[in-house]
Amino acid sequence: MPAPARRARLRAVLSGVQCVHPASVHDPISARIAEEIGFETGMLAGSVASLSVLGAPDVILLTLSEFAETARRIGRASDLPLIVDADHGYGNALNVMRTVEELEVAGVAGMTIEDTVLPRPFGAKGAELVSLAEGVGKLRAALAARIDPGLCIFGRTGALSVTGLDDALARVRAYQDTGVDGIFVTGATRRDEIEAIGRVARVPILLGGAAPALLDKAFLAANGVRVALQGHQPFAAAVRAIEATMRALRAGEPLPELCPPERMDRLSAGPEWRARTTDFLG
Repeated sequence: MPAPARRARLRAVLSGVQCVHPASVHDPISARIAEEIGFETGMLAGSVASLSVLGAPDVILLTLSEFAETARRIGRASDLPLIVDADHGYGNALNVMRTVEELEVAGVAGMTIEDTVLPRPFGAKGAELVSLAEGVGKLRAALAARIDPGLCIFGRTGALSVTGLDDALARVRAYQDTGVDGIFVTGATRRDEIEAIGRVARVPILLGGAAPALLDKAFLAANGVRVALQGHQPFAAAVRAIEATMRALRAGEPLPELCPPERMDRLSAGPEWRARTTDFLG
């Protein structure tokens, strides 16, 4: 499926009246699994990408080129509309423009640009946010760099957990005035925070890092939330399964349940590649 078609599918979710949970994906196989199960969209987080590419925690070590290539590999293998966490845009507003260019070419359906000061400055005691003016400037730059108007640009703010609700509301108002396609909010711990944001948001809301007790899709949908992350458990589950299998092999013990060969064949597009082999290699 061409990238514009995947972007149209994401926009259909955003323009709907329901709230959906995206699948946390990290590679082509996980994206194909999510698509087959029926997830409406996928999410590639910076934290998961750092783990899968570098084996490193989310301390902003991953480069833009590494992240874009990960997104490209997922999009090449799956029709799942992919939202990606583009962190702070890998620098200032000009770097944000480069980030949009690279990720648009990689075929993503949407991306978030956040207002956290990244990477962590020397001496910082906790998370800090860029000024409201810089946050607005980065989003204006992102929109200016976009070629395909179907590509979704989301302004992301961590203000709820850093500077409080009043600043979060001010940032939602200012960010949506730039013309972004949605606002991604992290750090919600109470329903009244989501309700307050829903009252001021004129664009779809995406929710990440919220307390599990808040992930009531009917409540979220009624307050303008169209996409709500559940976390990134699939990667942790995959790591545990790999470790359990390796330990069993090392110890000569019975293996845990494995993916059946016929399932692996389908997930790796075996029938398609066999047909191509017949057509082109004789």
